[in-house]
Amino acid sequence: MPQVTDSPVSTARSTVDLAFFDVDETLITVKSMFRFLEFHYRERGLPPSAYAEAAGELRHRAAAGVSRLRTNREYYRLFAGRSHKELYAHGRAWFDAELAGGSLLHRPVVDALRRHQRDGAMIALVSGSFRPCLEPVAQLLGADVILCSEPETVGGYFTGHLEHPAIGPEKGRLARELMARHAISAPRAAAYGDHASDLDLLRSVGHPVAVGDDLVIGAHVTSVGGHTLPGTRPAVPAEDPALRGSWLPTPER
Repeated sequence: MPQVTDSPVSTARSTVDLAFFDVDETLITVKSMFRFLEFHYRERGLPPSAYAEAAGELRHRAAAGVSRLRTNREYYRLFAGRSHKELYAHGRAWFDAELAGGSLLHRPVVDALRRHQRDGAMIALVSGSFRPCLEPVAQLLGADVILCSEPETVGGYFTGHLEHPAIGPEKGRLARELMARHAISAPRAAAYGDHASDLDLLRSVGHPVAVGDDLVIGAHVTSVGGHTLPGTRPAVPAEDPALRGSWLPTPER
């Protein structure tokens, strides 16, 4: 079994110059894409059945064996014709509502992020989600970089087209590209993920950390002497009052 510790890089923290964090069910306790979609539909005044139908179709196709890459692209088609301004406003409101519930942040991983920050590491969020959901998370936690899915926009409106979903091998590619730009070698980088789709990300670094009990990434961290942190269930309420509420500044666009 991989080593479980409250301080996953305690023996080599000073060697980590860049730490990558998956977001959904790693840094936060929910799947942002589905929770945001439900919130977005509700804010548009659509009936609950509209979300149930859209989410159900995506889950049905995934269960039928449609690839994660394809279902990720299909998810972003649901926003075709919606304005950049609307989606970012809904992203901010969604995040504030989730944060106010008190159980959005996954404390063991947030604590690891804070340790890396104290040691001077650059922090990068890596997610198949998109910026309307991720920018509030990055601002709250002080992340330096967001590597994510980037749906196409034309004239301030989303077209529904997504060329490169930031999942699976794309996460690893984006991580290696960022490391190369900053001349940071794999032994000086760490990565945290909860799912087999994070395997390429974890393989890209010298300090991989599995969050939870996924067998695929668990086997990898075991083979390379990595570490494991508890998963997101049950959710742990945020303890720091400063991390609650709607105090975040509105992002510049």
